[in-house]
Amino acid sequence: MAAAQPMLSLLLLLLVAASGKAKPRDENSTLEAEETSTNETSPSEAPTSEEASTNETSPSEAPTSEAAEVQRKERLDPRAGASSSICPCDLHPGFCDLNCCCDSSCGSDCSTGGPECPFSFCLPGSTRAVSQVCVEKSTIFQNNTPYRTDVLPGPGGCVLLFCVELNDPKLNYLQQPQVVTKVNFPALSAQYGGSSFNLPDQVLSSPPAFYRVGDPIQTYFAASSVLSILKQPVGIGTSQLCIDENPAGFLESKNTSCIRILTDLTSSCTTDPALDAASYYRGFSVLKVPVNMTIFQPIQVNIIPVSQPASPSLSGSTCHNVVSEVSYEVEFNGIHGIQKVSVQFKVASISGNPRATLQQHFSLHFGRRSPSLTKQRSGNPGYIIGAPLIVLYNGTQQHITILQNQVDGQCSATKRHKVQFRENVRTSCQFSVPFKLEEANCSHFQETLYQAFEGTYNLGGLAITGNADPSRPGERTNIFTQGCKMQEGDCMVPISLKIQVIWAHVGLLSNPQAQILGARYHYLCKSLKSIGNVVNMLPLTTAVAFTDATKWPEPPRSQPRAYWKLPFDFFFPFKVALSGAVSSSGSLPGTLLVTLTFCKLLVS
Repeated sequence: MAAAQPMLSLLLLLLVAASGKAKPRDENSTLEAEETSTNETSPSEAPTSEEASTNETSPSEAPTSEAAEVQRKERLDPRAGASSSICPCDLHPGFCDLNCCCDSSCGSDCSTGGPECPFSFCLPGSTRAVSQVCVEKSTIFQNNTPYRTDVLPGPGGCVLLFCVELNDPKLNYLQQPQVVTKVNFPALSAQYGGSSFNLPDQVLSSPPAFYRVGDPIQTYFAASSVLSILKQPVGIGTSQLCIDENPAGFLESKNTSCIRILTDLTSSCTTDPALDAASYYRGFSVLKVPVNMTIFQPIQVNIIPVSQPASPSLSGSTCHNVVSEVSYEVEFNGIHGIQKVSVQFKVASISGNPRATLQQHFSLHFGRRSPSLTKQRSGNPGYIIGAPLIVLYNGTQQHITILQNQVDGQCSATKRHKVQFRENVRTSCQFSVPFKLEEANCSHFQETLYQAFEGTYNLGGLAITGNADPSRPGERTNIFTQGCKMQEGDCMVPISLKIQVIWAHVGLLSNPQAQILGARYHYLCKSLKSIGNVVNMLPLTTAVAFTDATKWPEPPRSQPRAYWKLPFDFFFPFKVALSGAVSSSGSLPGTLLVTLTFCKLLVS
């Protein structure tokens, strides 16, 4: 057996030379990733999972594409966005936006669970997400990929995983959507359109130990030792009557309005607390942090009025010093709670004999700096759901608005509803015709209705992204308008407007950005003769529908399993080497001779 050792070594060298694939390797070679590799590569470079060579398995044991699993790990860095220049939730420059972990104005310590930050979670897109494909480290023979790699502990810490960061643009990027024109707009709307109205999901959350976003703000009435919550009245239903039991949410800045109907102004003027400014700050205080009901030790913060208006007073059939607007300003300091609360009022005089109607406005704002001092974006860069749609015109930025009804059902001349991104809406109201229809000029009547539908601002160009610059024409797209035309000599006037907006996600799948592709104003027209000459109220309807035209990438190919095992066949490497020798030399008899010789040596 000792004499056979040199021959066995010689045979192994011949087999290695015949394979043409093996390379000399140091015994102390490691699997550490190259330190010069970078995070980013050009989109034209598309690494695949084959670039990290692994030990082969026998063809009979190779997993099928259906059985292959992809283990993707999302590593989160609370202070880094997907790109240093992209922070999609930074909507107020110089102001800390809520739950926006990439906002530089929130400070370096503002991370989830930080002592100086009330954020309970990070908004999507404000954290760094890296997609990886991982396999068991023991299966890696040599790391030859130029892309970023890492060695991470597996579940339970018993094994190590060798991970390669994916950088295939076909997998990581959304496809570039096609250009929307006036010609292909109906086809795209029919292809990608669907249901327009869906009910939102209602999620109820239990109050935590300290104030979190959306929690009710607790108040305390010291005279009666009653614990309550701060309330912000809101209108409900088509009548918009005031409901006083609406709780104010922590860190949720809101503006609400509602209508109060006073059946007897003479008695309500001095007795109704909703009309008296003192009832909105006197006799109770706001709790700095929520209290534990078992250990009741409230830390109270008094509400400070900016000015103290006089109490309501009655003079004949007119009630003076009635509250028409209430504005709360709340300062907070992370999980340490509310630090200061101030309130400001606007009063008015109302008359009635005895019945009267009063419209009240309520606002609640949080922060050390009012967001109204900065120009608010609708996204950065892509639109975010619920943000107002922006129109750029003559270097200015305006919001698209539609008709809104009043309490009596008529179209409001001053208040309009803002169109919000991806929120389909339908409104209807009665338009008061300012002149007699039999004396109306067709073009003048059409222009009056167009202005009622579109508002006082010129439509201009629709902003493609939420942070579009009004001074850059390339950051806006045209709005196609389909108006009313004369038909057989009859005057056609618009009675309904349908606003269609086509949008799509672009960019990385891990941090997609929504942008507007095109929009159309489609008017439904009616003959002036069919309306009649005695009508002075014309019903107008507006509907807004958003259509998603996102082009998603092709599904990825099968990826290696994370826990591939080494082959159990001891002769497998020699089979591979011999198969390579056969394909390269084509000498089957010589290969068989070498194999038989090797087997004889092992048996002896």
